[in-house]
This record gives sequence, C-alpha cells and structure tokens, in this order.
Amino acid sequence: MAFTASDVKALRERTGVGMMDCKKALTEAEGDFERAIDILRERGLAAATKKAGRITAEGVVLAYQEGDVSVLVEVNSETDFVGKNEDFRAFVLDVAKTVATENPADVDALLQLRPEGNARTIEELRQEKVLSIGENISVRRFARVAGNPAVCSYIHGGGAIGVLAEFSASEAAAQTEAFQTMGKYVAMQIASMRPQYLSEKAVPAEVSEHEAAIVRAQMAEDPKMQGKPEKVIEGIMQGKLKKIYSEICLLEQDFVFLDDVKQTVGQYIAATAKALGEEIACTGYVLFVKGENIQKREDDFAAEVAKLGGSNQD
Repeated sequence: MAFTASDVKALRERTGVGMMDCKKALTEAEGDFERAIDILRERGLAAATKKAGRITAEGVVLAYQEGDVSVLVEVNSETDFVGKNEDFRAFVLDVAKTVATENPADVDALLQLRPEGNARTIEELRQEKVLSIGENISVRRFARVAGNPAVCSYIHGGGAIGVLAEFSASEAAAQTEAFQTMGKYVAMQIASMRPQYLSEKAVPAEVSEHEAAIVRAQMAEDPKMQGKPEKVIEGIMQGKLKKIYSEICLLEQDFVFLDDVKQTVGQYIAATAKALGEEIACTGYVLFVKGENIQKREDDFAAEVAKLGGSNQD
C-alpha cells in the first residue's frame, strides 16, 4: 500500500514522533497507518504517542546570539509551569544552539540534528523530555539571521514574546552602547506594539488598496465630506491612510519609550545614527508570540472541581 507525504505528516501529528521515524514506520508497515502507529509504539515511543494529542500552547520563546549569528526559537509545552522548568529550558537552549551552528532548512531537518557534544538527535531528546517531564513538547518554529553583527534581541515576560531587530550598521557602530540601547528599545517597541510591516513602503499594494477603499467608503458616508472639492477629499483620504500606516508600520509608529520627545521610531533611529556619525537603518525584524494562533485548551472548571472531589455548598 503506497503512502504520501501527507500521510507522513498526519502520522507525525497523531503520534508526535519525528518525520523520518514516521516515514520509516509507514514504509515498514507498507502504508498501513494503524500498523505504523503500532510499530512506533513497539519502538518505545508509546508514552510519547499517548501525549501527542495534547495541545501545546505554552512553553517559551528564547533568543540566542553567537558572533554574527542570531536565533529565535519557540518550543511549546502544555503548561506554563513546564515552560519555567530548568531541564526544559536547557533543552530549548540546545535547540537554539543547534539552529545557530547547523542552519537547518526547517523544523523537520532540525529534529534530525544532534546538538554539539550529544549523541542523540533533537527529536530523541524531545521524546526523552516528554517521558521525563510528563507533558507533550513540540519544537514549533525558529528564525536565524547570519552574517549581521547589528542584530538586537529582546525577550519579554520570561519567554512570552521574543524579537530579533535587524539593522544595517558597521560592526564598530553595532558595538557601541548607544546602538545597543537603541536596538533594545526598538525591539521592545516591536514586542509592545506588534507592527505588521517594517515601513509604509513595505505594505503590499493590495493591502494599501484595500485600506484606501475602506477610507473612501467611510468618507462617502460622512455628511461633512459632501460637496467638498475632489482635491480636498483626496488630501483628507491620504491623511487618514497615513494614520493607519502609523499604527501598522514600525518605522512610522510613535516611539513609545520616550515621554519628553514626540518622534517616530524611524526618527529615533535616525537621531541615534546622527549622534554616532554613522549610517544606521532598521532592515527587518522577527516577532514570535508564544502560542500565537494555537488553539488553547479550554478547561471545564466544574469538571475539574468534580475530579478533585470538591463541592459548592452555601
């Protein structure tokens, strides 16, 4: 019985076992899905398999930098408690270091790699942690920036949000305290305000057109706009679009960490560059929010109380 890449993916999602192991099991089982599960269980993965269906929306986002390589990883667990576990965090650090040194193409490739000085793969270590910690654990995603010494990282809330802010700057400028301070504040801005785009120029044409259509529709319904010259209406519309861009674009956002000076993030970066006598620009960023877009478990409070043998008596 033949099987497809989708079957391999489905088996991985069902069992929590690495892609290569799933492929081998399906090959051995000649495409029989249930037999493949039995094969994986027979190989000692049963405990991990039992936990694989549990939702992993907690965990930690971690930043790691070594030389001119910067990495951001998200590894998920079922509970926030495990996300604070030292053994779990040591595993996350191994994941980040492996991404930095090996530059895997994707998560599946990463899982088959061995951390430096370790005979076991990331996937084998993950399975070991599932068994020892007692929760499902998943390596969700990573980002890697190499060849750029001007990258600043920020982790908020002990790993709830992680940011890599990328800049174009000389190596000498990147090592200054002024640059590091600026970079940290820009990364904090990203974590706090969560921009959708780097700048107005980076907004896709279809998004701009969609926003413009909405603004036009709003103005058409506004009695105050009736009878105004087209040139005036166009100017007002552009002003409204600028307001939208100032909310969704990093460089156009108001910089929120200086109370005494009103300026955009772009102006703040330019002021730092001028003070250092350097050419500095923010060229991109990576933002990970822990558990983002993962359907979180909704516990039935009454059921939990019943499990504990509790009661509600007046």
